[in-house]
Amino acid sequence: MSKSIERAPVFTADEAADLARRLREEGKQIVFTNGCFDILHPGHLEILERARKLGDFLFVGLNSDDSVKRLKGHSRPVQRLDSRAAVLASLRCVDCVIPFSQDTPLELINGILPDILVKGGDYTVEQVIGAQTVIGNGGRVEIIPLVKGYSTTAVIKELH
Repeated sequence: MSKSIERAPVFTADEAADLARRLREEGKQIVFTNGCFDILHPGHLEILERARKLGDFLFVGLNSDDSVKRLKGHSRPVQRLDSRAAVLASLRCVDCVIPFSQDTPLELINGILPDILVKGGDYTVEQVIGAQTVIGNGGRVEIIPLVKGYSTTAVIKELH
């Protein structure tokens, strides 16, 4: 007998913005990060787990398949959106997954208005989309150092 996997909800942008408003009214610290999460690896897990520890609720923006293709090339994503969302939503540290089709998560960030915006160490604060919005709203940007030796591109190269 297989047990059902408990998963975080997958929300639309509007549903996520509504939830963020309710959480803010309750005084909760809202954290947001985003990515393609094509092949989940320990580097992703480190960023997600550390992001979740920064606040009370972690929203994860997830690039749509078309968005990943535009950003990473026609051979990507390796896994379809529904598979990537299911894997992310099954992680204990993820409270909500929000797929988006734009090239950047700026619309999501503007709707959610997180207290803390998190990106991996391959970015500087100046490069983080939405940083000005979050900082201007009294929040902050956290850059989490990358875990050496892990990247989706490297995993894909190893497979070929």
